[in-house]
Formats: sequence, C-alpha cells, structure tokens
Amino acid sequence: MAFSPMKRDTFSTYLDFALQADSREHNDFTLEESILDDLGFSAVTPTANQKDHSLSILNRCIHCAFTPADNYLIDCGSLTNTTIYNRVFVADVSLSSTLTSSSNNLVNNSSSVPASSYGAALYQNARVFTVTSSYSFQINAHGRHFVRLYFFPSVYGNFNLTSTSFVVSTQDVVLLDHFQPQANSAVVEEFLVNITSDMLILTFAPTGNNSIAFVNAIEVVSAPDTLIADTATIVNPPGKYQGLSDQLLEKIYRVNMGGPQISPNNDTLWRNWETDQKFLLNSALSRSVKFPGKISHEEGTTEEIAPNIVYSTATELAAASNTSNAQFNVTWQFSVEANSAYLIRFHFCDIVSKAAGNLYFNVYVNSWAVASNLDLSSITFGQLATAVYMDYVLEANDASEKLDISIGPSVLNGVLPDGILNGLEIMKINGSGGSPVTPPSSKKNLVIIVAPIFGVIAVTIVVVVALCLILRKRKLTKQYSKSWVPFSIDGFTSHSTGSRTSNGTAFTLGLNGNFGYRLSFAILQEATNNFDENWVIGVGGFGKVYKGVLSDDTKVAVKRGNPKSQQGINEFHTEIELLSCLRHRHLVSLIGYCDERNEMILVYEYMEKGTLKSHLYGSDMPSLRWQQRLEICIGAARGLHYLHTGQAKAIIHRDVKSANILLDETLSAKVADFGLSKTGPELDQTHVSTAVKGSFGYLDPEYFRRQQLTEKSDVYSFGVVLLEVLCARPVIDPTLPREMVNLADWGMKWQKRGELEHIVDSRIIGSIRPESLKKFGVTIEKCLADSGIERPSMGDVLWNLEYALQLQGAYAGISELNSIKRITELSPQVQNINAFESAPAGEAATSLLNDLSDDSVNKVFSQLIKSEGR
Repeated sequence: MAFSPMKRDTFSTYLDFALQADSREHNDFTLEESILDDLGFSAVTPTANQKDHSLSILNRCIHCAFTPADNYLIDCGSLTNTTIYNRVFVADVSLSSTLTSSSNNLVNNSSSVPASSYGAALYQNARVFTVTSSYSFQINAHGRHFVRLYFFPSVYGNFNLTSTSFVVSTQDVVLLDHFQPQANSAVVEEFLVNITSDMLILTFAPTGNNSIAFVNAIEVVSAPDTLIADTATIVNPPGKYQGLSDQLLEKIYRVNMGGPQISPNNDTLWRNWETDQKFLLNSALSRSVKFPGKISHEEGTTEEIAPNIVYSTATELAAASNTSNAQFNVTWQFSVEANSAYLIRFHFCDIVSKAAGNLYFNVYVNSWAVASNLDLSSITFGQLATAVYMDYVLEANDASEKLDISIGPSVLNGVLPDGILNGLEIMKINGSGGSPVTPPSSKKNLVIIVAPIFGVIAVTIVVVVALCLILRKRKLTKQYSKSWVPFSIDGFTSHSTGSRTSNGTAFTLGLNGNFGYRLSFAILQEATNNFDENWVIGVGGFGKVYKGVLSDDTKVAVKRGNPKSQQGINEFHTEIELLSCLRHRHLVSLIGYCDERNEMILVYEYMEKGTLKSHLYGSDMPSLRWQQRLEICIGAARGLHYLHTGQAKAIIHRDVKSANILLDETLSAKVADFGLSKTGPELDQTHVSTAVKGSFGYLDPEYFRRQQLTEKSDVYSFGVVLLEVLCARPVIDPTLPREMVNLADWGMKWQKRGELEHIVDSRIIGSIRPESLKKFGVTIEKCLADSGIERPSMGDVLWNLEYALQLQGAYAGISELNSIKRITELSPQVQNINAFESAPAGEAATSLLNDLSDDSVNKVFSQLIKSEGR
C-alpha cells in the first residue's frame, strides 16, 4: 500500500493504536513493530477511546483483498461467542442443528493455555465426543476451502484428553487418521480441501473402545481459486505434475525466511508463518535481510499467495558481497513423513540486488537441483523487489524422513556467490487415498436402518446381476481408465494370449511365459506375514517392497504396487514383459506376479547383501575392497551388455545407478528395476525419441538435451556409477562446495589432470595398483564423453574393466588371480597397458554366454534398501 505523507502519519497512528490495543491479552505483536520499523513510522501514543477503533481499521486494511464466500468460525463447546481480533468465532450451542449426535459434551479447560498461543481464548472450551459425531456446513461456493481444526489436549472437567486417539474425516477424505495431539500443546491442523458438493460433513470418530474425540474450534473458510494451480514441476525427474486441484493438501510447514513470525491476524488468509532459524543446519552460513521499500507483484502473485512481509525479508548467503570464493550452500532441514508426496512452494523476491541480472543462484530439494543459475530478474522482466513463487512436487518414492531445502551459489563464470530465499511452504499431498469414516452404530440401530430398505436392496441385487451378465462382453472389451485397476481382467489364462493394460495395448508374457508365474494373493499374504510393515525392505516409485518367505522356505522380495502410483501400470507391464523373457546371471529373476483383488504385485529373488550404494556410503554396511568393487562393476556391465545385445532389439535400461545394482550373498552383482526400460531403435534408426526419464546425476546430458535415447545413455549412467564406486560419495551432494556438488563434473576435472588418485575413497586408496587405477579412470572418462558417439559400447567397457581387474590381480597375488579366473578368462600374456584400449565387443559377448544358464537366476533378490527417485 502507498500513502501520501499526511495519510502515512494517519496510518502510523492507527498502527500504533492497534499495536497497543489488547496488549495484555495478546502477545503476538512482533510483526506490527517490524512494519513500523520498515516503513519508518514513529510511535504515537493513543488515547484510551481510540484503541478498539484503530484495531478494527488496521485489520480491515490488512484483510480487505479477499472476501470468502463461506466463512464458518466455530468456538466448539463454548456458551458464548469469542472474538479473536476482528474475527468472531460463534458458539456451537447456537448452531446445534449442525451437530448430528447428542452424545457429546461441552467442557471447560482446567489447565492454563499459553498466552502466546494465537486465539488462546478458543482453547478454554472443547466439544468432546464419546461416539462418532459430525458437524455439517452449508457450502455456498464450490472449490478449495481452508479447514482448520484447533486442539489443546488437556484435562477438561471429567475428561482427560491427553492420551486420546481419533479420526477426523469429511464425506470424501480422511483428514486425520488415529490422531494423537501432543498433551498440553496448542495446535492448529490446517487443510486445503476441494469441496464439490453443497454440504461439508466433518466427522469425529473415536478409535478404540475407551477412546474419545474432541475439538476446540473449527474454521471452514473459502480459499481463492488462484491460490493453488493445477500443475507443478516434478522434482525428480523434471517433468509436469497435473491434478493438484483435486488433491487434499495438508499444511506441514509455512516459514518466513529471515523475518519475524507472522501471526494469522497479519495474513490476508489468516495463515501462520513461523521463523526459519530452528530449521537451519548451520545458521552461521546465512544472514537475514529486510527491505523497507515497496514490494511489486508478478502477475498471479498477490498478497493472497503470501503477505508482503514474507517478500520484504529473506535469508541470504552470509558470504554474499564479501568474497568471490564462497564454497557452501545454506540448508534448511525439515522432518516429514517418508513415502508421502509433498507440494513445495518457494517464495522469492530479489531485495538484495542493485541492478537486474546481478543475482544468480541454485535451488535444491534434497540432492536434486530444481533451479540452476536462477535469475529472478528474467522472470520479472528486469524488475527488482518483485514477488514470484515456484511450485514443485516431491513424489512419494523420493521422500524420506528428512527433507532438505538448499540454496547455493551459481557455477557461472564471473558471477559473485549469492542466493536468497524469502519464504517456503511444504504441504503434504494426501490425494483421495483416504476414505470417509463410517460411523459405528449399535445392532438395534442397524436393524432399524436396514429393515425398511431390505426389499429395495434385494430387488437391486437382482437387477445388478442381470445387467452384469448382459454387459459382460462389452465390459471386457472396454478400455481401462488410468485409475488403479487389475493389470488384466482374469489374469494370464490359457484362454488368452495376452491381457490389456490401461492404454489398451495388447501384452503377452513373452517367450518364457507360463502359468507358473501367477501367484495367488493368499500365498503372498502368508509369505509376507500379511504385508507386515516391519518386513518392508524398501520403497520405490512402484510401491513398497517386502521381504517374504514362500512355503518351500525360498526367500523372495515382494513388490506391491501403490494404488496412488501413476507409474504403476506401466512399470508392472514393463517388468513382467522383460523379466519373463530374459535370463542372465547378472539380471534379477522374476519369480512371479499377482493381479488378484485389483492388486499389482511382482515377486523377485532376494538379494542378501542389498544394494551396491549401501556398501559405498550412507549406511553401516561393511566397506568393499577394490577387487570386490571391480568384480561387482564387471558383473553389472555383463548384465547391461546382455540387455544391449542379447535380444533381436537392444533393451535400454534407462535408470542405471548404484541403487539398482543388487548383491547376493557372494557379492555377485545383478541389475534391477526395469520399470523405465525401453526397447532400442530399429535397425534403420540411430535412436529412440522419447520423454526424458532417469535419475538426476546419472542422466545422460545428450539424452536430456535432445530427448534421443540410445544404448550409450546407459553407458554414460554406468560411467557415473564407476566414479561413484571409486569415490564412495553421492553423485549429487548440495552440501559440498559448488565445484564438488556434481560427482561427474568433479571427477572428470581430476581425471583430465591425471590426478584421479586424489579423490579415491580413502579406505581403498592404499590397495589400488596404479596401472589398474589408470585403466579404470580412462574407462570412466570414455563413458562420460559428452557425445554418445564418442562413448564405448558396453562390451568395450566390460573388456576394459576385466583388464583393470587383471592388472590389479597380478599385483594382489594368487588369491586374487583365482577370483579373476572365476569372472573371466583373459590372455595371460599382457605386455603393455596401452595395447589394450579396447577389444571387439564379440569377445565380451562370448564370455557372457556362459552366464545364461547360471543357477543363480533361480534364486531370489532384494529390491532397493532405500527409496531412490526417478
């Protein structure tokens, strides 16, 4: 807002009046003080009769932009209305018609509520439910609504609410499942719900025989249509996420970076913003900045997106403007629920630059760079102090218990290290996976309800059965939607050569398809102890992976599809299609599948030693010796070489990484996870044109630029794995100095200097023969060539790795030579390292033929120990 000098003085007085009004009852006036400081207003002492009037004017000025069509504010359990600033929470006794059960109690709090809590008066009373009960709200305008639930678990009269558990749901979705609020701690649970009916029914259901439910206050308030767009950018791999408009969003964090806490009365949509200090991993690396001038808004970025105080403050790299050699990132860490998807909204406003084009920086979500060399002025058409926001979706398979948000300096030449973040929102995407709670009822009530409609139900059943018989054929030929459905209608039966996927394309089990692949759901329930969560050994994009034991004591890995996964149908299709016709000792073996009960389940051999990644870093797994690492790389290369050459058309894996190389009890490597695999080009073509998919850090840059996929894309990814094996560190680590963040770039700098030994894992550097390391480094360099045509084939890579192992074995002694013979037989007359730069791929291919009948393909394997993103 802009004011003339006279109006500025008047508004200053109003702000001071509002600041001092109710100061003994409300202590959250830090923001008003900061506004006065930022605008340069001087304090003016109000008269007593001006306080209430000034407070009202202040709030009308702050909250004049958006008028909600629905605005229900309920003080639950209260006999009188409660005013919080200029908002009136109505006593629910005056709205008794909205309560659907009389088995509830109006109670008073016998404990003191912290005065610093916003709306402390709302926690003095509560409505307690001993049976399932509901509030009903008439909805005037469909669309997104804020649903805020206030809880203060304490002792209310005869009820001790400090250990209760209950479920809160609407008629469409579950908001809180088995909710147990922390004792004597005021909390507001906030949701954005898309309401498409004329009535919202909010249900509270105790869980357990002796449990009760309660609530202190409720808000149901319309949200602006423009608050949440339908699309966002997927974090990994970069892509477009659609459908946010229909998702249930739960606010997890809302943070004002570098500024004060913003209480709801200072936000146009009554949101609470906390400060960022407690989330910073190293506060010494950052500094807070604030801007006293006017904030402009990019089109679509209004004060409903975030209040101006968010954009007028920021956290900046501490070394900005002080040095040109800042080698660090600023990171905030948040505790979140693993295996859940999140909408992450970044708020930016360049309040630190003197001119457009001076600020470039990188933005990371966990280890993924979501914005590289970000120039805010290019978005705002050269305008500074202009608010913008960016939305990203972190999918469930990429989410762990810790979520890191980082900003770091750009790697562009001539750019000073700097970076800012003004605000951050993290919202859990609950989708429509929840289901409404069905209120329990007594047998007596059940009989009363069922009896009058029993005849109608009987008639309906007859009609439905008749219709099903008539329409059965038509239904079988109908194309499935993209919602969660069985992979096939009746499984892979002898009556059909194939089944239909969601896109309506025919699918068969391949050359080795037989009915032995199909396992019943009951067998897999028994094998996994009814899918016991304690038996989960990994989570991927398709779903959770359980350790299982079949009736013959065979250990298996059971990958159960997640109904919410948009990749599920395609991955289910691809994995069965490939693994049912591929047999190789260095590829995982498919034991079977299940498509009963709308399930999509894949069963693999179990790999005792887990992933290659877990033996390199990030876990307490024992370290691998250099010879072991070479043997593992050779095994993986054999598997990939077979994929590229073992069929009439090459198979491109498209997601080669250390987490997809699994180890059995003898540390023999097998390539896993074929959900993204793609059939290679036709004989008269050089590539396959397809959307970019893969894992950040391993992705072939040529494939990313041109969207042209070849076998050489796998070669590049495998080259990154080789470097990862050598250095034992993540391929992308935003916590490191900027030149070290990307392992491929960093490693190639040392390789081209001829000093690769400087970055070798310290645990093995003393045991590597220089000739072996040199050959290994040259192999990596060739794999990571920028142009695919300059990269070797996987057969050439395999030959060079075998040679590097032989060079190491000649140094290591007889025991290692025996290990070499076990892997491959090479000519003993090795004279000169430079004479063996490459060999015909056919030689490597010949050595691989012995792998095709190996008994290990009948054993069982383990899926990823930790979720890895695509």
